[in-house]
Amino acid sequence: MDRSRRRGLELEGALLDAAWDVLVEHGYHGFTYEAVAARAGTSRPVLYRRWPRRDDLLLATLTTYWQPIAVPDTGSLREDAVGFLRNADADRAGMISVMSVQLEGYFRDTGTSLGELRDALVPPGLASAFEMIVARAVERGELPDVPRSSRVVNLPLDLLRHDMFLTMRAVPDESIVEIVDEVWLPLLRA
Repeated sequence: MDRSRRRGLELEGALLDAAWDVLVEHGYHGFTYEAVAARAGTSRPVLYRRWPRRDDLLLATLTTYWQPIAVPDTGSLREDAVGFLRNADADRAGMISVMSVQLEGYFRDTGTSLGELRDALVPPGLASAFEMIVARAVERGELPDVPRSSRVVNLPLDLLRHDMFLTMRAVPDESIVEIVDEVWLPLLRA
């Protein structure tokens, strides 16, 4: 393929793929227009036209690779929760490493946090996976319709992320089951 002939979405996809590769291999400080252009086989002005600031390119790259996690709808609160955590573990284990290690310089330079970056990547006003799971359980009569704090509702994903950050690897299935069965479900029903 002649790289100089790429246009539109094909070119943008190639640029974002190259940007992802550079980010994973070299981290935020190695994430430069020069490095991305070289990896993509193009010039810096091509990148500047689409993303005038490096952070614009970074957010576009992360948005491309930060895909929603499938939320199961099994008809069971427990199975939906365990299934979602398994999906999150499979989908995010590698992303957590990139976000925490390779973007450490970004967080330091910008004075922001992983939570703020996550909020920038997630569409505003979207219910969290566990808010959807709990709402469906309430509709089915598995849980009473009582107020619950966001902290309690979203606790399983917080605990999964905690384990991912501590170990920098996928969380064992027995830990996922323990989070749901021994921590979250008793807390929801208390």
